[in-house]
Amino acid sequence: MLQIQDQTFDKQDFTQIQLPHAEYDHCIFNNCNFGDQNFSEFKFVDCEFNYCNLSLVKLSDTALRDVKFKECKMLGLRFEDANQFGLSLSFDTCQLNHSSFYGTTLKKTLFKNCQLQETDFTECNLTASLFDKSDLSGATFNRSNLEKADFRTALNYSIDPETNRLKKAKFSISGISGLLDQHDILIENNF
Repeated sequence: MLQIQDQTFDKQDFTQIQLPHAEYDHCIFNNCNFGDQNFSEFKFVDCEFNYCNLSLVKLSDTALRDVKFKECKMLGLRFEDANQFGLSLSFDTCQLNHSSFYGTTLKKTLFKNCQLQETDFTECNLTASLFDKSDLSGATFNRSNLEKADFRTALNYSIDPETNRLKKAKFSISGISGLLDQHDILIENNF
């Protein structure tokens, strides 16, 4: 497999030309459009994607090791299709709506200022992950490991404590209602 190291790609539209099938090591992608591209069996190691469109990119057996995404549009991605060996990601101010992390292991993952609306975290291991100021409207958590995860500044989540592991997970007082949604009770602040 072709190896590409320490390169920066700026303002390239890969919907017009295909990114070469390769292993990318310590590469940076700035303002690139990858919409609906096929990354099957690509490898990205210690790479950064900044201000990129990765919506609907196919991730079949894609290696994503220590990859950082900042201000990226990543709608409808299926991370469960990626190569799970060494899967390590972080997201800062990304749109991940309608994406799926079904059954993945993403311990200590950072989701900062992200839109995670209608995102599927079913059977996901998110131990010690941080959901900092991220919108989880309609996100699904079912049989997920959320032990030591930090939801103190997360917004609009609904998590059933009976079907998810929450030992030592962190929540704010204002977010407690998100743990009780399935009981259909009303909580009011009378202070």
